[in-house]
Amino acid sequence: MPPQMPPITPADASPAAPLDAAQLAEAFALFSRASEELSTAYNALQGQVVQLTERLTVLMGALPAGVVVVDRAGSVVQVNRAAESLLGAGLAGQRWPTIARALQGTGTPGEFTLEHADGQRRLSVSETALESGEERILLLHDVTETHRMRLAAERNERLAAMGEMVAGLAHQLRTPLAAALLYTGNLRQPELGAPERAKVADRAIERLRYLERLIRDMLLFARGDSLGRQHFGVCDLVAELTHTLEPLARARQIEFSSACSCGELSLYGDRKALGGALTNLLENAIQATEAGGTVSCSASCAQGADGEQVRFVVSDSGRGIPAELQERLFEPFFTTRAEGTGLGLAIARGVARGHGGDISLSSAPGQGSTFTLNLPLWSAAPADAADSGAHAS
Repeated sequence: MPPQMPPITPADASPAAPLDAAQLAEAFALFSRASEELSTAYNALQGQVVQLTERLTVLMGALPAGVVVVDRAGSVVQVNRAAESLLGAGLAGQRWPTIARALQGTGTPGEFTLEHADGQRRLSVSETALESGEERILLLHDVTETHRMRLAAERNERLAAMGEMVAGLAHQLRTPLAAALLYTGNLRQPELGAPERAKVADRAIERLRYLERLIRDMLLFARGDSLGRQHFGVCDLVAELTHTLEPLARARQIEFSSACSCGELSLYGDRKALGGALTNLLENAIQATEAGGTVSCSASCAQGADGEQVRFVVSDSGRGIPAELQERLFEPFFTTRAEGTGLGLAIARGVARGHGGDISLSSAPGQGSTFTLNLPLWSAAPADAADSGAHAS
């Protein structure tokens, strides 16, 4: 049996030394000083918070841009006067998706139109999430006048370009008009037989149609911006282009192919204008390709520097374009074809830029050409963004 330890007696324990009155008084004094310092620091911090709050309130009130603070659930927690002047009073506590229904998307990413008592306004809307992730700040800039000035500047640029090309335009009009007059004058000759008369009439009609096409392109170039916008499927547009251009390529013994990897994705813009721009690129590709060559049209969606984009690519195996001509191809009235008006590519670039995109060219002599038309894909309104935040919570 193991030996047992002897019990510990009170005499063996070492008792804690009791604190005397002086030590207690000193400890209490230290506690009082610490408490007073904490209270002073807290009051100073409270004063700073009040001061910062006042400054923030004054700043938000002075900002010309509308400020809307939205929580994770999509409810508005704070607005400034500029936002209320645009969207109406009493916004705090309302659901942002409900408020944002008044904003209608445009062809420019981040810009929306709003029906206002002073007339239609154009707003630029940007969103920034706080680091905590609990709230988001929406900034609403009224860019109505800026948009009008931009449109006016673009129109003035086009008119200036047309003014610089008046001499060339007069020449382009005079030559086919003189030819048409010559052919129609020959129709008055009684010695012409029926076959010759029909041939002369066909040539006159051909020249008149060229004049009609030239005048149409001039009007499109002068008008510039799209007239009407709608949602339409990207792949539907590619299929329509294929249906239109494939017979033309087949007649010239050119292999035509098309592809679209955008699925059910849709664009918002002027379908007729975009279709016309792409048709122009495809017709140029077919005319630049010899029999036995290939022309292709494809559409894909990719993430670019400015967000998601739709990319239309038109490629051909034709003769290619020399480097010294590539920069001039988009100039109004510049053409390398005898039958060209010199406005097709200028109009196509204008349409692309009118939708927030652009056209680029990659080509080399003997290696064909590739035109790429990039357009921003803008389908999400601020209401959608707020809804996604609410669902995420």
